[in-house]
Amino acid sequence: MSQPQAQDNSVIPTMQSPLRDNNGSNGSNGSNGKASFHIAFCVDNHYFRAMGGTIASIIANNPGQHFTFHVLAFEVSKEHQRRLKQLEQMYPVSTQLHLVDMSIFSQFSHLLGHTHYSLAIFSRLMIPSLVREQTDRVLYLDADILCFSAVDELVDMDISADIAVVVPDAPVTRQRRIAALGLKHEEYFNSGVLFINVEKWIANGMTEQTMEVLLNSKGDMRFSDQDALNIVFNGKARYISPRFNYLYDLIHDLNVSKFAMRPVGKAVFVHFAGSVKPWTEWSGHDARNLFRSYLAKSPWGDMPLDPLPINTKEMRMHSRFMFRQGRPLESLKWYIRYLRKRHAK
Repeated sequence: MSQPQAQDNSVIPTMQSPLRDNNGSNGSNGSNGKASFHIAFCVDNHYFRAMGGTIASIIANNPGQHFTFHVLAFEVSKEHQRRLKQLEQMYPVSTQLHLVDMSIFSQFSHLLGHTHYSLAIFSRLMIPSLVREQTDRVLYLDADILCFSAVDELVDMDISADIAVVVPDAPVTRQRRIAALGLKHEEYFNSGVLFINVEKWIANGMTEQTMEVLLNSKGDMRFSDQDALNIVFNGKARYISPRFNYLYDLIHDLNVSKFAMRPVGKAVFVHFAGSVKPWTEWSGHDARNLFRSYLAKSPWGDMPLDPLPINTKEMRMHSRFMFRQGRPLESLKWYIRYLRKRHAK
């Protein structure tokens, strides 16, 4: 697939001026003497609780490091704005809220028919242009990630020669997507963690190229923007250890009725990328207790975990888990609920 020249700005969305909540200087130093480390999230109102757990886990495992947290969203309730602001009162961090005009991304709505993703995933492409005046590098994280140890290696990492630093996806996914997309280089990354060199990203037109692929691709784009990023970055990204995006699928445990966390070695970020998340009380998995412990350290600490399955996918999975746990009546009950909800659609 041909890619546009970097200077072609025809598909660059424009954004509203961001709302900025920032009590401290973005160049603030932590007690470790290092400059503020910038981290960005792209969420909707339903994911602020999840992001709160992520942020609290980062702060808890990195005493002395100052952070600037950027939050991109299409709309944010007053309550979530208040809670985000409260982070600056609880910890020596800075926060910035950037409101994105949703109509900018309406041209991508046709891509969502095959996936469970929302338009929010495309806003991550706007991160470099938003933070350009404040930092020369920024770490993007999905909000279903928990930090397990210090991020010193990333803070100290020299990425001056890189456009972006990424982590390979799971071997099976990697193999399948390389084949499906016809990638020249035998590499494919999970876009839940992206360490971005802001100026090189902009200079090379990575946002424009990715959007051009999204708009024009007629191939198998199962993972939409992640696939597009891999097409554009094939042979151009720097790969680092899976420790920085350790993929943990809770379904793997629940399918065999295991509820304790498997060892994650020296993982820095553990990414709960499967369909069951650590904020599902109904899963019974120990990951929910870990998430709850971090959530309690955030401004969203009073929000409960999901007590019951919400959508048809969760109901069907929960029915399967109950059956495998030797609870056939519970399994049947949830399968009936699944059928009724699916029929109601």
